[in-house]
Amino acid sequence: MSTKKLSVGGQAVIEGVMMRGPHKVAVAVRQPDGEIAVDVNPVNSIRDKYPILKKPLLRGVIALFESLYDGIKALAYSAQVSGEEDEQLTGKEMAMTIGTSVLLAVGLFIVIPTWSMRFLHELTENPMMLRMVIFLAYIAAISSMEDIQRVFQYHGAEHKTIYTYEAGLPLRVENVRPFSTLHPRCGTNFLMIVMLISMFIFTFLGWPSLLERIASRVVLMPVIAGVSYEIIRFAGAHNDNKLVHMAIMPGLLLQKLTTRQPDDSQIEVAIASLKAVLPPEEIIE
Repeated sequence: MSTKKLSVGGQAVIEGVMMRGPHKVAVAVRQPDGEIAVDVNPVNSIRDKYPILKKPLLRGVIALFESLYDGIKALAYSAQVSGEEDEQLTGKEMAMTIGTSVLLAVGLFIVIPTWSMRFLHELTENPMMLRMVIFLAYIAAISSMEDIQRVFQYHGAEHKTIYTYEAGLPLRVENVRPFSTLHPRCGTNFLMIVMLISMFIFTFLGWPSLLERIASRVVLMPVIAGVSYEIIRFAGAHNDNKLVHMAIMPGLLLQKLTTRQPDDSQIEVAIASLKAVLPPEEIIE
């Protein structure tokens, strides 16, 4: 189709898929009885209230935190609907969960690698290499878990379904099935770009004290996230360019760890979620 498609992103959850469009966010989950439950809500972004936050770099930082909030909320909903949990998270519990997630990420990928360099200085002078090793080891470890493998199948279904919409094809299982599970706008690709940009920027910061190193890494992470967001937006819009495709290849290869080929029932869930966020005129049956 010649018309420009809406920008849609998503996330795999427990037995389901979350899709976020410009105006709606939906979570579709396969229930224990086999039916698909779909929860749809309007997109409420602080960027709509403060337009300056839509500017390049700033919009990336806001998008990161809003994606984290939507993702945890979607995971909580999917856990309840799929039968994994009995109750939804309260607002206070949601805030605590987000705060804990951020602290764990800072500890695992910033504090521990920076602190460890005092012992590993003879092996490498670049703590970012250590962060990369920790990150890849973490992904490889969780990808071997059976429950996570199912989430990764839904991750693959999400990507395939978005590709189908972007290609202007009817959202049917037979049309979704042939597409790739690797997508340039994936969060996995975003994380890889963050890692690579961090490796470049942090090499110019020298070797101050441990606390100064940790503080500088934490302070610069929003800047790095903003730059990474702009890169992944550009890559998603120019994926047909060979140079762009080569540049994002590390992130695409990493998605081979975080996606799996879905079955038809999982594709059906992803289709239900995507249809819920699209305007009626955008849906091709």
